[in-house]
Amino acid sequence: MCGIVGYIGKREAAPLLLEGLQRLEYRGYDSAGIAIHSSGTGRSAGLKTAKTKGRVRDLGDRLPKRFAGRTGIAHTRWATHGAPSDTNAHPHLDADEKVAVVHNGIIDNASELRTRLGAEGVTLVSETDTEVLAHLIARSEADSLEARVQEALRHVEGTYGIAVLHADFPDRVVVARNGSPVVLGIGEHEMFVASDVAALVSHTRQVVTLDDGEMATITADDYRTYTTEGSRTSAAPETVEWAAESYDMGGHDTYMHKEIAEQAEAVDRVLRGRIDDRFATVHLGGLNLDAREARTMRRVKILGCGSAYHAGMIGAQLIEELARIPADAEPASEFRYRNPVVDPDTLYIAVSQSGETYDTLAAVQELKRKGARVLGVVNVVGSAIAREADGGVYVHAGPEVCVVSTKCFTNTAVAFALLALHLGRIRDLSVADGKRIIAGLRRLPEQIAQIMGEEDGIEALAQDYAKAQSMMFVGRVRGFPVALEASLKLKEVSYIHAEAYPASELKHGPLALIEPAVPTVAIVPADELADKNRATLEEIKARSGTILAIAHEQQEKADHTLVVPRNEPELDPVLMGIPLQLLAYHTALALGRDIDKPRNLAKSVTVE
Repeated sequence: MCGIVGYIGKREAAPLLLEGLQRLEYRGYDSAGIAIHSSGTGRSAGLKTAKTKGRVRDLGDRLPKRFAGRTGIAHTRWATHGAPSDTNAHPHLDADEKVAVVHNGIIDNASELRTRLGAEGVTLVSETDTEVLAHLIARSEADSLEARVQEALRHVEGTYGIAVLHADFPDRVVVARNGSPVVLGIGEHEMFVASDVAALVSHTRQVVTLDDGEMATITADDYRTYTTEGSRTSAAPETVEWAAESYDMGGHDTYMHKEIAEQAEAVDRVLRGRIDDRFATVHLGGLNLDAREARTMRRVKILGCGSAYHAGMIGAQLIEELARIPADAEPASEFRYRNPVVDPDTLYIAVSQSGETYDTLAAVQELKRKGARVLGVVNVVGSAIAREADGGVYVHAGPEVCVVSTKCFTNTAVAFALLALHLGRIRDLSVADGKRIIAGLRRLPEQIAQIMGEEDGIEALAQDYAKAQSMMFVGRVRGFPVALEASLKLKEVSYIHAEAYPASELKHGPLALIEPAVPTVAIVPADELADKNRATLEEIKARSGTILAIAHEQQEKADHTLVVPRNEPELDPVLMGIPLQLLAYHTALALGRDIDKPRNLAKSVTVE
């Protein structure tokens, strides 16, 4: 959930590290810091650090004018141990300031290590778990920096992505990964390291992604990878799909607005090259699941967290409707702790935008240990879940920088529609229904563009709804995951309290909350449940509730209706969520929120 950047080469490191941190600030933004191996002589040689509570721009303002050096590491933080402060900011140093460490993840036995170090006479100055690493490395008497880091890591329990500098080894940076991403960037007579390729793509598109239990040493001209036990590994460079411009704001005021606006193009991209008109199905070559195996699957279990979980709920409904396989979705964060029964006839699907979500990755690893077949539905090519899974589907949403997910959520739902169609056509879905779904999929980009054309009206509505202290979101069957996701978007970005319920559950308790000051957003598609949904509006109106309906036609009982183009019933949820993304965005804008960097949140949740 934090950002790491490192550099070694012929250029001054500080400007490059600051630039990298700015590209990674969506991963954490409560404090930031840099450590440079000074290129001076005598007393000016060694490690220099600068760190501060606040944003990367604050760090840039605090850097000394003379902060020269061609090797360095940097960090932007999302606090886990210790409140945001200058002292708790990374990098962390040992007492002699010879070792500097930046760290993503959580050291589970940090308290035990702090006690042990204290008993040995070490004074720790921060509240963080990370500081123990700097002291453990400094206290090692091994001959090489690599061996010192390896020795320190043998005492550590938990997750980490780390980068280490040492004053006595000025020609290298040592990095290691266990559960938190680390990527090397291969330049010409220079090398980079980062926790996300976003920090690298303006300098190189050749990257090496470390696996768990793997380490690397980078020098200006080379890199080598090896295990934490010292065995050499053969990690080869890959070419990053996206160029640096993909991570820019592209003329929009925020990344969130840019990413909402990109959805028509993004959906077109996830469909491109996959539709097979001849057989009314789709090609998903990365599944590694042939027709015979697919027909033996008796159940589908989808695992994800946050927006990925909500997209998985849509996916489960699509698989049940189109493939007639029992399917359900569950938060990965709960699944991995409840000692689940792992059925050999169940197909498990892990969903993650980053492909590095720790709870989901841990669930995948546990399933693989128990012999389950696991597919991944992820956005980032070569990510940990993509590598761990037996096969899967890339959603091709493109880089998503805003902390709250919009285009990746939409593309994930569409990817599930493709998977459901594929499984359905292997089983009992007719050619006619296959063609119907394909025609609906092809209409999606144009219909998304049509919704974007109504943005001014949604912005005007948001001015009124920004006055609410709390909001209710309701939907029935296909509409319920839409309600959940819309509720999450609003609370994430505007900080307005919001709850989502199945519309059928209102009378079982939540009706007690209905009053004029608590608006209800109701998902009302023109499907087989339209009469039931209109009855829900009647219930709310009878209790003087304010209603915003998301519907295919004007709703008489609603105070306001956002009319959405109609697609096939199975695909309507994809479209009905988009005006609610815009509503959340413009509500937050009206309230003056920091839209791309909501308080207390970070983009890639790589810790528990």
